[in-house]
Amino acid sequence: MADLNIIEAVNLALKSEMARDENVLVLGEDIGRNGGVFRATVGLLDAYGPERVIDMPLAENLIAAMAIGLSTQGLRPVAEIQFSGFLYPCLDQIANHAARYRNRTRGRITCPLVIRAPNGGGIHAPEHHSESMETFFAHMPGLRVIAPSNPARAYGLLLAAIRDPDPVIFLEPTRCYRLFKQAVEDSGEALPLDTAFVEREGTHLTLVSWGAMMHETRLAADALAQEGVSCELIDVASLKPLDMDTILASVTKTGRCVIVQEAPRAYGPASEIAANLAEHGLLSLFAPVLRVSGYDTVMPLARLEKVYLPDVRRIVAEVRKLLELAPVG
Repeated sequence: MADLNIIEAVNLALKSEMARDENVLVLGEDIGRNGGVFRATVGLLDAYGPERVIDMPLAENLIAAMAIGLSTQGLRPVAEIQFSGFLYPCLDQIANHAARYRNRTRGRITCPLVIRAPNGGGIHAPEHHSESMETFFAHMPGLRVIAPSNPARAYGLLLAAIRDPDPVIFLEPTRCYRLFKQAVEDSGEALPLDTAFVEREGTHLTLVSWGAMMHETRLAADALAQEGVSCELIDVASLKPLDMDTILASVTKTGRCVIVQEAPRAYGPASEIAANLAEHGLLSLFAPVLRVSGYDTVMPLARLEKVYLPDVRRIVAEVRKLLELAPVG
């Protein structure tokens, strides 16, 4: 067992699954000789050769299309898109083909493929490198959408995504790639794709988040604990399908909920979770469900990036507002 950061855990999962299954291959821009823009595929070319580690031209639509074609012929491709903002050219192939093949062919053809992309801001990059794209794909029937938040989950969920018979969009938290390390065992054991994780037990309120925002949410829970506020912490992890049972069980216990997302506020996953809580958990709530999110604007350039991104201060302030509406005790 080694202490790994998220990008190292992704690399380990790819190596492990390529060793286990010869039908697994990777493709993308600069992923071979250069090892990928974030070095997620370092060492794979030397280990598995150019037939299974394929450098592609600067053409995201082609990368998605080739991955779909390969997946319908018995292979299990893992396509890397360098930043989630570059997924826009892939939307045609993903929405019109990958997500529909099972339905279109009445189950005769499926697309066991993974499309990996760094997701979100926080690295002082231009706007197209800093998008939060989860809503686009969570809205498409036929796709799974996964957003890991730590190294162990990145490893286990990527294994599960590669083994899944249907297409998976795997959105990795860019600014957390090298932020911290965690013990990760190369056990080959996959984590369930349809499950939210109760990361911390609590009694006063439920904090819900996923991906990179889990980092600030954890820090906020720590800060609130110093004030005597007991937060239950839920890592959604799977945005599609969404494990509302775990979230509802937590809110039934605590009676209060704050949801944190980096994506713009309107029509995001936080809105879907809040709507489900209103529909199925209203009688358990002591106060309205509150959201902390990005803004309904284009992601700003580096100078204003910190203003856009939710931080610990904003999360704690929203929790305090909730506790004013529904005091504990």
